[in-house]
Amino acid sequence: MADRTLEQRCAAIKVLLVDVDGVLTDGSIIYSDHETELKAFHVRDGSGLKLWARAGRKMGILTGRSSSLVARRAAELDMDVVIQGAVDKLTEYRRLLAERQWTPDDVCYVGDDLPDVPVLRQCGLAVAVADGCGEARAAAHYVTQHPGGRGAVREVVELVLRVQGVWRGIVDSYLQSAGT
Repeated sequence: MADRTLEQRCAAIKVLLVDVDGVLTDGSIIYSDHETELKAFHVRDGSGLKLWARAGRKMGILTGRSSSLVARRAAELDMDVVIQGAVDKLTEYRRLLAERQWTPDDVCYVGDDLPDVPVLRQCGLAVAVADGCGEARAAAHYVTQHPGGRGAVREVVELVLRVQGVWRGIVDSYLQSAGT
């Protein structure tokens, strides 16, 4: 498994799992005076995840924190899996694989920090965002050019779907429906 190329790893992916803070967001957590937590999600990451689903792939969130905002965003994106409050991400990841009968080779995981490293070491395609910690980047098979919360997830979606030969068809379907 360790000697496979990036293309071979991408070709096998059926499931995309992502962390939230630092991956789907830029890592900022903003609190208002009214005890409200705010998060900003990049629209192209969301668009990329919609395209991932359109390609018939599964996707989900595996995050250590819990937030109603994450549940709301996951619902908007029709996520297949939402695991919040995962103190031990590797245990939750293994449980998820067993429940869904997925193999590690089926999964691309995108992370940014130390709690993600054990999962990054156990998946088919380990991705760290450009501004992830050194340990996450060292554990990754691919490091994005975009930082977390700024299009990194969309970059991963495009990479995998291009390698799988699906991306061009998705683009063409949009261009045809737009009448161009």
